[in-house]
Amino acid sequence: MRSPCILKAGDKLSTLDAVEGDYEDWLAAGLGLARRQVDVIAVHRGAQLPALDETAAVVITGSAAMVSDRLPWMLAAERWLAAAVARSIPVLGVCFGHQLLAQALGGRVGYNPRGVEVGTVQVRLTAAAASHPLFAGLPECFPAQLSHRQTVLTLPPGATVLAASAGDDHQAFAVGSCAVGVQFHPEFDEAIVRAYARHYTARLQEEGKDATGVMAGIAPSPEAFGLLRRFARWAGIA
Repeated sequence: MRSPCILKAGDKLSTLDAVEGDYEDWLAAGLGLARRQVDVIAVHRGAQLPALDETAAVVITGSAAMVSDRLPWMLAAERWLAAAVARSIPVLGVCFGHQLLAQALGGRVGYNPRGVEVGTVQVRLTAAAASHPLFAGLPECFPAQLSHRQTVLTLPPGATVLAASAGDDHQAFAVGSCAVGVQFHPEFDEAIVRAYARHYTARLQEEGKDATGVMAGIAPSPEAFGLLRRFARWAGIA
């Protein structure tokens, strides 16, 4: 029987120990699935990737790791993701997962020349998003939770940009009929992103950004959160 899987690429901040769950739990909840309904593969710890014949859909989590480090587990996951997309298995990459998916499909990832992007950020949809199942009907601009230093510098061949922000031109992209990456975190709530904003306070200040303003601007992001349920319906897993 085919099952949805979450490729776990990292662990939450230690300052979030009081918050229940981790990336995979928050994502499963957003998808509308019980944790037991999802296979979680801790690829960052060397877990074996599942057979594609047994995989119904894939979500790739965020991570504190950097895609540009090109570690062996990242390269193995990239090859597996490229094969999954070639088989038209629905794939959603989130933050690090968005970047890893782009790299797997021929894009290029590196440090964002605009620096850290963290907090609640306004994401603007492109015209192409209006016809994509994950974004159709959403407001042209909506809030989303962000926490990242690296970005997709060059999109994969044939990719379509679906969203951008002031800090990143590639907030979302699609490749073909089954693969989507989102730089923002649809699974994060205000408490979670607040911890990441605190984590980056010194770096924000070093970059001349208003760390206090970032904290004050943290707000709900219901449209972004709803993308996970949209993906589940699109992928046929919920």
